[in-house]
Amino acid sequence: MRKMLLNWLLSALALLAVAHFMPGFVVGGFFAALLAAVVIGLVNGTLGFLVKIITFPITLLTLGLFWFVINGTMLYLASWLTPGFEIHSFLSAFFGALLLSIVNLALRFLISETTK
Repeated sequence: MRKMLLNWLLSALALLAVAHFMPGFVVGGFFAALLAAVVIGLVNGTLGFLVKIITFPITLLTLGLFWFVINGTMLYLASWLTPGFEIHSFLSAFFGALLLSIVNLALRFLISETTK
């Protein structure tokens, strides 16, 4: 349970960091970031999973690069469903998803190093 809460908080912090650096990527505050992290997780865990299965042949042909398009699309969809979280264009969603992955990876690495 504690690990799940920590992942949720890290995801919210990553969203706030990406919103700070990415134009067209707006998070209204910490509560909006927490809510957006939950919605993004639900969208990726349901619809994103199904879309990734269906588009697996395209993903193979593009050597995995098509997953960035799917992740951007799921992020864009989550912004429609979450008050206080806005993405103004698909390009912002695409590069925001890429930056979000990098920031999430870095935060999880820092936390894992400090908890050892």
